[in-house]
Amino acid sequence: MALKKSELYSSLWQSCDELRGGMDASQYKDYVLVLLFVKYVSDKYAGDPNALINVPAGGGFADMVAAKGDKEIGDKINKIIGKLADANDSLKGAINVADFNDEEKLGKAQAMVDRLTKLVAIFEGLDFGRNRAEGDDLLGDAYEYLMRHFATESGKSKGQFYTPAEVSRIMAMVIDLGKASHAAQSIYDPTCGSGSLLLKAHDEAKNRTGLDLALYGQEMDNATSALARMNMVLHDCPTAEIWQDNALAHPHYKNPDGSLKTFDYVVANPPFSVKSWTTGFDPANDLYNRFEYGTPPAKNGDYAFLLHMLKSLKSTGKAAVILPHGVLFRGGAEAAIRTRIVRQGFIKGIIGLPANLFYGTGIPACIIVLDKEGAAGRAFGNSGIFMIDGSRGFIKDGNKNRLRAQDIHKIVDTFTRQLETPKYARLVPLTEIEANGFNLNLPRYIDSTSPEDMQDIEAHLKGGIPNADIDGLAAYWQVFPTVRRELFGPLTNAAERPGYSQRYCQPRVEASQVKAAIFSHPEFTAFNQTVTTLFGTWKAANTPLLTGIRIGDRPKLLIETLAENLLETFRSHDAIASLIDPYGVYQHLLDYWAETMQDDAWMIASDGWNALQDGKPNTDLIPPALIVVRYFAAEQTALSQREAERDAIRRRMEEMDEEHDGEDGLLAEAKNDKGKLTKASVKARQTEIKHDIDASEERKLLDAYADMIEEESAAGKAIKDAQKALDTQVAAQYAQLTEAEIKALVVEDKWLAALATQVQGELDRVSQALTGRIRQLTERYATPLPRLAEEVETLAERVDEHLKKMGFVWQ
Repeated sequence: MALKKSELYSSLWQSCDELRGGMDASQYKDYVLVLLFVKYVSDKYAGDPNALINVPAGGGFADMVAAKGDKEIGDKINKIIGKLADANDSLKGAINVADFNDEEKLGKAQAMVDRLTKLVAIFEGLDFGRNRAEGDDLLGDAYEYLMRHFATESGKSKGQFYTPAEVSRIMAMVIDLGKASHAAQSIYDPTCGSGSLLLKAHDEAKNRTGLDLALYGQEMDNATSALARMNMVLHDCPTAEIWQDNALAHPHYKNPDGSLKTFDYVVANPPFSVKSWTTGFDPANDLYNRFEYGTPPAKNGDYAFLLHMLKSLKSTGKAAVILPHGVLFRGGAEAAIRTRIVRQGFIKGIIGLPANLFYGTGIPACIIVLDKEGAAGRAFGNSGIFMIDGSRGFIKDGNKNRLRAQDIHKIVDTFTRQLETPKYARLVPLTEIEANGFNLNLPRYIDSTSPEDMQDIEAHLKGGIPNADIDGLAAYWQVFPTVRRELFGPLTNAAERPGYSQRYCQPRVEASQVKAAIFSHPEFTAFNQTVTTLFGTWKAANTPLLTGIRIGDRPKLLIETLAENLLETFRSHDAIASLIDPYGVYQHLLDYWAETMQDDAWMIASDGWNALQDGKPNTDLIPPALIVVRYFAAEQTALSQREAERDAIRRRMEEMDEEHDGEDGLLAEAKNDKGKLTKASVKARQTEIKHDIDASEERKLLDAYADMIEEESAAGKAIKDAQKALDTQVAAQYAQLTEAEIKALVVEDKWLAALATQVQGELDRVSQALTGRIRQLTERYATPLPRLAEEVETLAERVDEHLKKMGFVWQ
């Protein structure tokens, strides 16, 4: 069968990490990823004379397997990798960077032999020959998974080689790579690291348009550029050009006349605030005129990379760069550069990201989107810069924060559609930016803070709930207009306080009954039904896609279609979307995909709808519980009834034990050393008091308890036999399932049932949020201060009376 993605990733990481020992993760990755690469190209290309990669005799993974246990294994692996590199110009200097015979890193003598033998064995059991490198990229994803974990383990100073995939996806989509028009277009990354950002940009163009855009990358670090070159091959981009050098001091890609080569798209995640950016060249006399809008500060290279990217863009080019927030507001030379490029209209948008996303730093960063094609319109048409504050949309993932699929989609939708959203996004006119001295700090233009929950002093003094707080729930009242009237009414003494009563109300329902009142209201019932109908609409339209999965299909395309359809279904209904976040529903599907559906779909696309796997029930795809519910409900009911009867016997035993527990209890002497009543301990006590005429009550109780022990034992045996019989029936049923029945079990009973439960959870969240807020307000203003003072005075008088009775006088 095909490899399961989740199992491959986790087992690779766990196995490799166990063998790392004391080696730094940033170094260890070079060994692990090279072995993964050699295994992949050997499985995919060995023996194919027309292959893109030539795997020569003595230069494949099989030769590494042959070296297992050899005392010269380190040297032999080096030679095997050397042969593979020599046979392919694109791999020279990429895969033969790590020294597999380094005793300081891998251990001496037998320790090295054992470590390398086990490391080779990890990959030996994997077969990548059946897993493609295009579309559903098992190996590329595994490579990225390992790099992400190595980046996490490497710490701040050594984890910069990897740009989180979620951020890369946003950058690729906001520069319109999905609208690429011809294959001659190009993508460039001047600080490409391991190539993950460059590849995400390539994938966006290819998946949306089918075009295979040319890739160009430059990376200063030798080992990291080697990772990038391997990454290109693993992702089926073997023609990508990766050059190792400093892009600022020695840009590699140039025109015949010596000027910088320009590209259609540029993406980059340069190192933040580099102090030594001028090393190797003189910015004041730059050969490529990159600093025509100003020279960045000598000790901060953020704008140096941005200006390099601008110069590397064609006149119709677009770019996205990740930079620290300081570039938006710092003064001095940077302020002058910022003013000039804003006036030129080069900045199309700014996207603020959450803090602690990146492996090289914990500070928050932003994506600056550059667009030369539309620059003139922004510069002279005063259209402005579109800004998004996405700093609050993330999930904790270990010691880092991570963007969820819903966060990515919301950012991209908002940016590409230019949707202005309160506290999240707006188009800021150039006049407003100019009025702020060209300071682009996002909080100046977008207030994303949550409103403070204010306490109403007058309500605490006079009673009643402020109407302003109830009005704050307007989103709910638009959908449930009469629910408000049922939950709140005018103050009882409204006539006595006309001005006050217009601003305050009182609850009509006890706080403990609020939830029941909401759930039973016809408007909430109708809302619930509408949501169920919406999900049913999506289900009916997309079930054929699920049941239609065939061998060779691409699960990634499937989930994209399913998720987009689900999002659009819930987004199209304004009333529902006002209370249930369509992106939240979308996230539920993506989460379930990652947890379960992805492996299932991958298995089906590789092996088909099979109920048996190697002659055994395929319980990964079809859990036995689903078979039981659909085919053996009566047997399960009978088994559950037997279990209930056994549990009833156990309760009677526990009750008798508790009733006669303690030192003087009639069952105390029948307990064993551990204080338990067992069949053996009860029988021993029965034998001991058999002829004791004074122990008749104890004997009677012991006899009754012994009978229950026998009953419980018999019931347990019956349950065990029934369970065994049911398991046998279930196992036999797998072999009898037709393809239609398998699809019904997997699609209807497993996938769609789980998703329906998730959608119901969103309904519960809506009701709980409303209920919680109303209960909070009701309890907050339930007792006004004067009444509290009266209660305190009453209690004080009662205390005084008690003290007087005891002969004390409270002064």
